[in-house]
Amino acid sequence: MGDIKEKSALPERENPPTPDNSIEPVKVYLSSKPMVDSLCCPHCQSKKFVKRGVRKNKLEEVQLYLCSVCNKTFTPRAVKGRHYPLETIFEAISIYNLGYSFEETAKIINTRKQVDANLSPSTISGWVEEFKENIPYLKMRPYTTQLATPKEMVQTATLAHQQLYRYRFHSAKCKLIIKSDYSNRNFISLMEYLQMVPAECPHQFFQEGERASESSLTFSKTNMIVRSKQNYATKLANFFLQGAKQRKDRHDLLEKFFLYNDSVTVATEVPVYITKEDLEHLQLKLGFEIHHAANNALQESGNKNSATDATSALGWPKIITGHIDLVQIRNGQVHIMDYKPNAQKEQPIDQLTLYAMALSRLTGLRLFEFKCAWFDENNYFEFFPLHVLYKPNKVKRRRNVGTKEGMYKINSRVDKVDSLAPSKVRL
Repeated sequence: MGDIKEKSALPERENPPTPDNSIEPVKVYLSSKPMVDSLCCPHCQSKKFVKRGVRKNKLEEVQLYLCSVCNKTFTPRAVKGRHYPLETIFEAISIYNLGYSFEETAKIINTRKQVDANLSPSTISGWVEEFKENIPYLKMRPYTTQLATPKEMVQTATLAHQQLYRYRFHSAKCKLIIKSDYSNRNFISLMEYLQMVPAECPHQFFQEGERASESSLTFSKTNMIVRSKQNYATKLANFFLQGAKQRKDRHDLLEKFFLYNDSVTVATEVPVYITKEDLEHLQLKLGFEIHHAANNALQESGNKNSATDATSALGWPKIITGHIDLVQIRNGQVHIMDYKPNAQKEQPIDQLTLYAMALSRLTGLRLFEFKCAWFDENNYFEFFPLHVLYKPNKVKRRRNVGTKEGMYKINSRVDKVDSLAPSKVRL
């Protein structure tokens, strides 16, 4: 999908868009690997398959696979019978949700020369109606279009932080979420921070700081649970990834699709940082447990004092930085989310906890108001960062926690969570 905010030459709403000759046509190539790691044969669910050429349609080529078990041919798409490529369909829906009319959306798509046929407004209207169950933002669109014009709807900035990150903030959606739900009234400071990122982000921190994904700091995983579920995030990821062509682009494209088409994502690739002084305050004043990775053995042995002393001797990083994939506001909490293509095999608890600590310090929000999660098209895992950091000694902890997904056993390991699935289903 293209990014409308990058086309500064787009005219005002009352005039139909005109072609921009500076924009090169997008060349699409099939990826050498399946777009999702969970791809399997739809007939027998086997993951043993090989490529079997491509199916050439009028406007695109679709990769075919041959199952080695049932010997049937299949494509990686559940949505069948499309005359236009799925990436064109998803792009048109996203452009429409920015506030453009069906006529304007058709003009934008056609002038980009990404399709050979002439796309009509009625075709786009049919797509929106057909896929409305996968576009929860449609219910918000009449209200957000009153708050901002299409060009003002999403604020963007390219951040050169060792590598390029494309920051995006849906200002109209964020204002509407906070205004319409009393439980979100405290998140005005979050909105203010997101508004200031393009102008006031301290870029020098991201050149010299330690990355959260590679940080030497770690946290005890005892007395916590990670809930496993499926929700709109997995549904939208599964729906959208059918139309992606390149694995290397799926991360950015997925973020944009969530931002433009779901009802809770307010920003993507949000830069955050936390300083040495912040870490010392959180540990000394609030009693949060923070350790160096080398001290897990001491912590697991129960010698907390030795682990704390060793951490102090090793010293704190001067600054830790990172970029949050998705920031959502829903159910009275800020959700910090990371897309992991193979979420079942990942446990980025330390990384996401650092993100929550950093965003909490930058916005002044309590850590109690944050949830962290990682997901792919099949799995969604979430936890409370406060449970990772704060370990009260005098409170008697339960051994099991019952949820609607099932019964979770309180984790007793320091280095990782034993199980990401409930032990039994509650009746």
